[in-house]
Amino acid sequence: MTNNPHQYQVEAIVIKKTRLGEAGRILTLYTAKSGKLQGIAKGVSKTKSKLSGHLELLSYSQISLVRGKNLDTITGSQTIESFLPLKSSLEPLSYGIYFSELLNHFCREGDACHPLFVLSINTFKELCQPDCNYELLRYYYEMKLFNETGYRPCLRECVTCRQLIKATTNHFIASAGGILCASCAARRYINYPISVNALKVLRVLQEEDYTTARRLKLSPSLYQEVSRLTGHYISYILERDVKSLSWLEEVRKHTVTRQSALL
Repeated sequence: MTNNPHQYQVEAIVIKKTRLGEAGRILTLYTAKSGKLQGIAKGVSKTKSKLSGHLELLSYSQISLVRGKNLDTITGSQTIESFLPLKSSLEPLSYGIYFSELLNHFCREGDACHPLFVLSINTFKELCQPDCNYELLRYYYEMKLFNETGYRPCLRECVTCRQLIKATTNHFIASAGGILCASCAARRYINYPISVNALKVLRVLQEEDYTTARRLKLSPSLYQEVSRLTGHYISYILERDVKSLSWLEEVRKHTVTRQSALL
């Protein structure tokens, strides 16, 4: 521990890098106790930099900083977990980058959320597993992210009439923050139908832990429906598309095509 009030340490995940001059970078960090923050890493891209190996994107490190007038400066770093397996293949890497972009967009600087930090660490660990179900993990992370950032959709009752949702085709309305029953949805011009099975999946992902959620068995059509619904909700909340999602989907299509060719 340092006695200098201008110096401090954080445990953080590196979720974004922005170029600063030839060798410097502005790093966006998601920390255990302080939420999202930014720091300058001077000369980090130089070959001889002692910091570069400890400040890789999607790495979990203990980072030392000095407070600055505008941005704090990173003075030291020690890797806690590098998550190397997820960086060894395009598919898990594409999901890792997607999760980090979601984290960056959904979280405001200085808003700490320890459960979200733990969720992110555990999600990156799961991406390192050889039997990881990447698509299911994606939807699980998205639903838990909604929970922790104040965007938890209402899935048990109609957001308009507050009646319990019946086991029939209902409708997901992003602007309303959840499910509308068939009767209330009939009064809307824009809606997204949601099947009984898709609603069951979203409820499990929202309410259960990953040990339980990973037991779900989804058909390709059900994966597609859940993807459409969560993607629509994310785009509505952020008022933009998530850039890394298009790359993720391209990588996934290529992987599926290659696997099919080997059968």
